[in-house]
Order: sequence, then C-alpha cells, then structure tokens
Amino acid sequence: MNVHKGHRARMKRRFLEHGLESFEDHHVLEILLFYALPRVDVNPLAHNLLKQFSSLAAVFDAPLDELEKVEGIGRNAATLIKLIPQVARRYMISRASLSDILDSSEKAGRYLLPRFFGERDEVVYLVCLDAKCKVLNCRLMFRGSVNSASVSIRKIVETALSFNATSVILAHNHTSGIALPSREDQITTRRIEEALRAVDITLADHIIVADDDFVSLADSGFFHR
Repeated sequence: MNVHKGHRARMKRRFLEHGLESFEDHHVLEILLFYALPRVDVNPLAHNLLKQFSSLAAVFDAPLDELEKVEGIGRNAATLIKLIPQVARRYMISRASLSDILDSSEKAGRYLLPRFFGERDEVVYLVCLDAKCKVLNCRLMFRGSVNSASVSIRKIVETALSFNATSVILAHNHTSGIALPSREDQITTRRIEEALRAVDITLADHIIVADDDFVSLADSGFFHR
C-alpha cells in the first residue's frame, strides 16, 4: 500500500509541476483513475483500457456499458471517464463570450466548434445575432439530423423572434466525419431561410461541423446574396 501511495504522490507532483506533456496515454488514465479507485493499483487498468479501445480518445468516447465491461472498471470509474469530454466541452464553450461578433464564417466556425466537441449524436444549434452580428444567444435546438422530422422550423423562427434577432446562424454536425452538406441539408436550409425571411430575419449562414473541421454554406455561395 505504501508503494502505491508513494507512486500516486509522485505522479500527482509530476503533473502539478509539468502538466501532462511528459505523460504517456496510460499515465493520463492512471492519474484520472486515482480519484475513482483510491485503494487499487490502477496501472494495469489503464493499460487494459487502452488495449481494449486502442486509443485515449476511444476510451473517452466509449459507451458507459462498454467501459464497465473492462475488468476492474466499475460504475464510478466509468462515470468519471465519461465526465472528462463533457467537462472539456463545457470549458471551451464557457470561454466563448456572448459579446462575440460573428461577422465572418471563420469567426462563426471557431465559436461553434467547441459545442460539438465529443458529441456522438447529431445536434443542431441556433445562434441569434443583432444588427452588428453580436451574439444574443446560442441555443441547442434539436438532437438528431438537421433534415430529420425532429427539426421544427416553427421552433427556429419562434426562438429567433424571442431574442429579437436580426439574423441567425444555423449549425449542425455530421457524425460521419465528413462536413460536406448533403442534398437534404440544402433543401432544409432553404426552407428555414424562407421561413425566417417571412419575419424579416436573415439566415446568415449554415455551418456544418465534422470533427475539427467545418463547412460554411454562405462561403459556398449557397445564399446568392
């Protein structure tokens, strides 16, 4: 037990002094598991996780029930592992300010990318802007593809009106890893654009995200303005 205690103390001190730069992937998992399994040698568990899922990212992306199938990983440890990417996403979102001016697709993409970090589902966001392209609100509207029946154009319009938006930016992700808009994306975008135009609100852009990449329909000339 004293050996384990000394090892943990050294690992924690190393992290506090140097960060994770000198840590191998199994060390990262090991120091994390210290806090879920305080009386267990977690080094073999860290190695087993990487062996089972092949990479650090795959460990954090793994479903809860799959994590729990790894011998020695109980509900507490699996929950802590699943918490990490969610906390990372909230951290990155919190750094984005509501006072941001999104007057270009590049700025809009950088603002929106953190919201899709670690998402396994397709999600749809709506950013409401004032006349100077200042962010009034950014809201998760739907979980599901942008062209699915779950997308209510009426809800998008009502949300934009509720914030007195002059323009809005629509954004959704492709879990396939390919950011190119589909034919269905284009059809749905056109319908949303027409509905917003009817209440004097401009659909400024539709950003499609895949992993760390994004495509702007405005940049592609889709809106013909």
